[in-house]
Amino acid sequence: MRLFAPFAALLVCAPLAAGAQRAATVPLIPEPTVAALAGELSGASAKRNLEFIARQHRMRASKGFRAAAEFVAAQARQYGLEEVTVHEFPADGHTMYGTQKARLGWDPEFAELWEVRVEGVRAIPLKRIASFEDIPGILAEDSDSADVTGELVDVGAGTTEHDYAGKNVRGNLVLTSSPPGDVAPLAIDKFGAKGMVSAAQNQVTAWWREDENLIRWGHLDSFEARHTFAIMVSLKQERAFQERLAAGEHVMLHAVVRAARHSATYNPVTALIPGTDRRSEEIVLSCHLDHQRPGANDNASGCATILEVARTLSTLIAEGKIAQPSRSIRFVWPCEVECTMALFQSEPAMRARFKAVIHMDMVGGGPVTKAIFHVTRGPLSLPTFVNDVGQTFGTFVNDESQAYAMGTGGKYPLVSGEGGKEPLEADLAEFTMGSDHELYTESSYGIPAIYMNDWPDRYIHTNFDTPANIDATKLQRAAFIGAASALFLANMKSSDVPALWAAMQSAMLRRAATMLERRAVLSPADASTLTRTFLRSEHAAFESIATFAAIPDSVRHSATAFFEQLETLTGTPATSAPATGDAATVYARNADVKGPMVVFGYDYLVDHSSGRTPPRLLAFQGMRGGGDEYAYEALNMVDGKRSVRDIRDAVSAEYGPVSLELVTEYLRALAGAAVIHTRPR
Repeated sequence: MRLFAPFAALLVCAPLAAGAQRAATVPLIPEPTVAALAGELSGASAKRNLEFIARQHRMRASKGFRAAAEFVAAQARQYGLEEVTVHEFPADGHTMYGTQKARLGWDPEFAELWEVRVEGVRAIPLKRIASFEDIPGILAEDSDSADVTGELVDVGAGTTEHDYAGKNVRGNLVLTSSPPGDVAPLAIDKFGAKGMVSAAQNQVTAWWREDENLIRWGHLDSFEARHTFAIMVSLKQERAFQERLAAGEHVMLHAVVRAARHSATYNPVTALIPGTDRRSEEIVLSCHLDHQRPGANDNASGCATILEVARTLSTLIAEGKIAQPSRSIRFVWPCEVECTMALFQSEPAMRARFKAVIHMDMVGGGPVTKAIFHVTRGPLSLPTFVNDVGQTFGTFVNDESQAYAMGTGGKYPLVSGEGGKEPLEADLAEFTMGSDHELYTESSYGIPAIYMNDWPDRYIHTNFDTPANIDATKLQRAAFIGAASALFLANMKSSDVPALWAAMQSAMLRRAATMLERRAVLSPADASTLTRTFLRSEHAAFESIATFAAIPDSVRHSATAFFEQLETLTGTPATSAPATGDAATVYARNADVKGPMVVFGYDYLVDHSSGRTPPRLLAFQGMRGGGDEYAYEALNMVDGKRSVRDIRDAVSAEYGPVSLELVTEYLRALAGAAVIHTRPR
């Protein structure tokens, strides 16, 4: 009950402006701009581009990716964008882009799996089991050419020697339920199998085993010298094989694969809408263009959507319906993560101009995909007002689309004639990893990110991720959030700060409520840590406004009063005792090592740790995150000022308590790999 009075005071003081905003028609940008965007954006246009992209088997550094890249570039030129470039960076297996070692290009051309009857030296075809032409996803990524006839041997998981006991796999094909990359060291290297047939499941959701006809994407290790292959099959096909083998039947298979890893080039595409007085600063819209065919939601959807944003903004500027933006707006279509790293390292002058990114990875899932759409914040290590810009527009589209669906209004429902009419119901989410946005926000670069994504998604990484399951209305709404956010950030000036601050106050109160709920189950020490971290983060997010526009004195006075009352609401956290011993060690980042530790199959820390046991933090599971998240943020928090205990406290506030011992061990491992170094106390 003691919290009620200060909370009420906050509602009186801060949200006077916030309440006015809720009564207004639109947030942050002028209504004529909203009307222009709503009138021009087309989910149908986005879906037409998506359908072309989804026809390409666009693996990194491949002919299929190049075809998709050239298509995007041609569309961008047609739409009137400038500086349209298809870049070429080496993908050769050894070039380092920061902490990413370039993978070789991989071009698959043909793969078939047949059941056969062997007569002498001849294999008589009986039934075709899998065809690359029909479903490219049947061939595991980084498979090599092969022409193999052999008996199928069920090894179950195939990841322990026990799975092979009493089974003759040498020269044959193994049937496994595990990812082929996990099986190859034993099946291929030790026991002499010639190839693998895998029904491995990935991307665990509530629906992941519901449809037994799905064929899921498989992978082999890009950097391994071994030459082998894996054919991916459905659970239904796996079960049929298992039943026949269990009954004592001998199943002979013939596999033919034509595919190769080879030196090639990464081909990300970039294009520009130039700014006026602040042209040298850029707001970025990004996605990732690579994926197996069809890969409609993942991620033809994000690529087509930012292309639609480009078309819309260019058209509206040309027609005089909106002004040329003050800052430039950059569009980037890379292969996921590794092309972004190559772009960052190969074009440092371009990257230095990036002020913020709006990243879209899976933004078109319709009702059948079971997708939940998220507008996601950046990590705690990078507090920024930019997060609240994206989530403010997400809230606007939620409200407008819900009112429209309920028949109670909705002036701007953003409904495509080819799409649904359901409300968007976007989740305003906390930071999650899993796409290129985590490179932008990584401390080497520190570029604020708005991340839009669907999760869960029933058909991610399967042959059912098709254009038929994409909702044009969803594409249109994602495009609006991206376009509106980009325009606000590109044009943001001091006179825009009061409206922004009003939106931020409302968001801060929501986050305060979440923090208080989480604090209730923590120890007193961890509760104090969470409270301190929350208040510092919100202060820092407010101060970040100044990196885009001067903060008016009136807003500063409002913020002072607001934060005083916010601190009254949350209570003054106990001051922690000074750190001592190893906990007081301060690390700084090695400026020559840029990027996160793990980037698509290449682990920089492992490669530079001389066979040491992996730090235990990587296997830790906290309340709201796993080892990868803790490790990512622990490195991000290294700034030459925070002590080891400060870093432990910060990641504990973000993901849940973790021991000082695990964080200390991880930071020592980073120091041992020369990623970070100690600073004098």
